[in-house]
Amino acid sequence: MTLRSLPAATAPHRVVALLQPPQSTFLLACATEVFGDHGPAVPARYAFEVCTELPGPVRTQVGYDVLVTAGLDALERAETVLVPGWQQPAGSEVAPAVVAAVRRAHERGARIVGLCSGAFVLAAAGLLDGRRAATHWTRATELAARFPLVRVDPAVLYVDHGDVATSAGSAAGADLCLHLVSADQGAAYAMRIARQMVMPPHREGCQLQYAELPTAGPVADSLAPLLEWLAGRLDQPVSVAEMALRSQVSARTLTRRFTEQLGISPGRWLLDRRIAATRALLEETDLPVETIARRVGLSSAVNLRRRFHEALRTTPAAYRRAFRSAEAG
Repeated sequence: MTLRSLPAATAPHRVVALLQPPQSTFLLACATEVFGDHGPAVPARYAFEVCTELPGPVRTQVGYDVLVTAGLDALERAETVLVPGWQQPAGSEVAPAVVAAVRRAHERGARIVGLCSGAFVLAAAGLLDGRRAATHWTRATELAARFPLVRVDPAVLYVDHGDVATSAGSAAGADLCLHLVSADQGAAYAMRIARQMVMPPHREGCQLQYAELPTAGPVADSLAPLLEWLAGRLDQPVSVAEMALRSQVSARTLTRRFTEQLGISPGRWLLDRRIAATRALLEETDLPVETIARRVGLSSAVNLRRRFHEALRTTPAAYRRAFRSAEAG
């Protein structure tokens, strides 16, 4: 499922963050930095506000209070409800009023987003039943135990179902927020916000939350030589079997090494590089899509458009226009 697109000409998309004591200041800052006011450098396409169950001072994890004047009724006018963490002791129940308000917002058509442990609130509302979900890896076991209908993935950065989305901990919350902006407004607009934040546009949701050290093989087994070889021939078709032959290992062993060291399959890594090269050529040249397709090894304009849309939820032509408009602005 893809997110509903938001044309630039419409009224700002209203994002309401639901705060709960003790509130994570980092996760709140992630949401504020992405959906808040960026000044004249970035045109406003979101209206961001906060609410809480009991309006008044909301205690934070670092000892100071945040004054929140809006109650749960603010969720009734939200297009996106964002839960920036739920920092309660293990076994604590989500307040019934919060569960009911979140559930009503979802039924009304609002997108519900849980950052880090915010997934517990979505799960309590039944929004993750039968669905894959992310949370901080240290709380994945607890989430799975308390909500057995939720398919908890303890490794990925975020999972987006369109109407609901969840992220892993800390910085992955910013990645998910930027991903949502890219889906709503296009990659170029998300890139402008990322530049304001001095960070990459976003990491893909399938990437691992944390990197495990390779458990087998000496340094000579590193993927670096193969990755360098692949980067130099993006214009050519390369199969996993050819990669394995180049590395002098079986296809199964190669796939395992990619998973252990990079968190993705060989084919996915190569496709990501082709898409990245496509974006660069769209941004920096006026080459036709057919020519770009040949240069990045995607064989045809039809295949490039399909792969590009799957990755970025936009077309090459729209991406180029949006990027040029963003640069001009």
